[in-house]
Amino acid sequence: MEASNREKGNHNTLVMKFGGTSVGSTEAVGQVVKISRDALATWPRVVVIVSALAGVTDRLLQSATQAAAGNSQIFNQAAQELRIRHHTIAEAIVSDLAQQFQVKQEINYLITDFINLCQAIYVLGEATERAMDTVAALGERMSVRLVSAALISAGIPSQYVEATQLIITDDHFQAAHPDLVATTAATRQVLEPVLAQHKIPVVTGFIGATRSGVTTTLGRGGSDFSAAVIGSALPADEVWIWTDVDGVMTADPRLVPEARTIPELSFREVGELAYFGAKVLHPKTIRPVIEAGISLRVCNTFNPENPGTYLVSDLSPLKDGVIKSVTAIRGISLITLEGRGMLGVPGVAARAFGAVAATGVSVPLITQASSEQSICFAVPVESKDQVVSSLEKSFANEIACRDIDRVWATEELVIVTVVGAGMRSTPGVSGRVFSALGKRSVNVIAIAQGSSEVSISMVVPAKDIQAAVMAIHELIVPQKEA
Repeated sequence: MEASNREKGNHNTLVMKFGGTSVGSTEAVGQVVKISRDALATWPRVVVIVSALAGVTDRLLQSATQAAAGNSQIFNQAAQELRIRHHTIAEAIVSDLAQQFQVKQEINYLITDFINLCQAIYVLGEATERAMDTVAALGERMSVRLVSAALISAGIPSQYVEATQLIITDDHFQAAHPDLVATTAATRQVLEPVLAQHKIPVVTGFIGATRSGVTTTLGRGGSDFSAAVIGSALPADEVWIWTDVDGVMTADPRLVPEARTIPELSFREVGELAYFGAKVLHPKTIRPVIEAGISLRVCNTFNPENPGTYLVSDLSPLKDGVIKSVTAIRGISLITLEGRGMLGVPGVAARAFGAVAATGVSVPLITQASSEQSICFAVPVESKDQVVSSLEKSFANEIACRDIDRVWATEELVIVTVVGAGMRSTPGVSGRVFSALGKRSVNVIAIAQGSSEVSISMVVPAKDIQAAVMAIHELIVPQKEA
């Protein structure tokens, strides 16, 4: 394994991202200040990325959606709630009255923008994706002002920075893609002078802007991605993701009370976990740090003494473990396209997934019978009727002449995924997994395994989610401490 910066003792630039729960209250913001002060004792250059206060983005988007539907009461009520919540934190954490007044005024201006945007949406009766991004970005724009002011009030020089100056994206609103070359240049141009003044830049997560300056967002949970992009642009030595759990867990503790923190994971393993339902990291976070050779750490804002989980490029065989974690995605339906007339006919799969792509629905899992008489794949359960309809339309001729017997969807199911790089070199892992599920009377409906052999995914009935996860979790051998 390549030695990480923590092992080499090389400390220069640290990027820390704090999620919504980590800035969601006066006490939480106080923890951010303490953690930032402690980081400065070791790292000469610290950059802080923050999300909106917990629940704020949902409230903003709900208000805009309701405004488009003709409801003006929701956004007016939300504006008052947002003002009270942010002002309350400002009054508690900013001791200088002039500075406190300034912060509250800036928040008031942003809330006025929110009201004006929702009023325009209400009049038009429509909320475009561009308008929704502008509304959604307001949560982060308010939170950076609070956190930066809290740092200054605690005697830590700071300056808030809106990521519209840093992260340059395309115009795919609500899930924009950064231009990493342009972003690197902009990030260094803006942040380097702030860091040279020995200040902590407090940067908005989740948002960016097009080359023409129009606000975009990186998708829900995108603050992790923001931290990785900014970390790779500077570049940072390490990126730390602060959340409300002690790192990446062996399972969801709500399903498995015995779940524990995993000391180290490879990027490939955590990428699989993020894709298959683990909420600790945004799935896009991994790529920028891999390409920049940066170590990533996930840790708990409310338990900073816990080392959390370090994510590194590769792990030695001794640290690899066999099964590292088990995760689950709820709310899945299996779509099956089947018929004897499909046998040996080229292009069926391409047409099928073309029909799915036309609906804009994402497919997290695919499996196909070796006889080529059926194709089966998973979609969100709320999209199943739309997908089935699109497939029936695309294959109308084949259905009419009985080359395809039917297209059908199941009721709600769950994808359970076992992750561990050690499964590559360990025979019999699949057998142990299915034996464990069999002992709990869990029926496996479909199976998929990637060629990398880092994960095995199984589709099981929704009612069996806890039994399945607990059965597999019992196979996890405690990992040796790093």
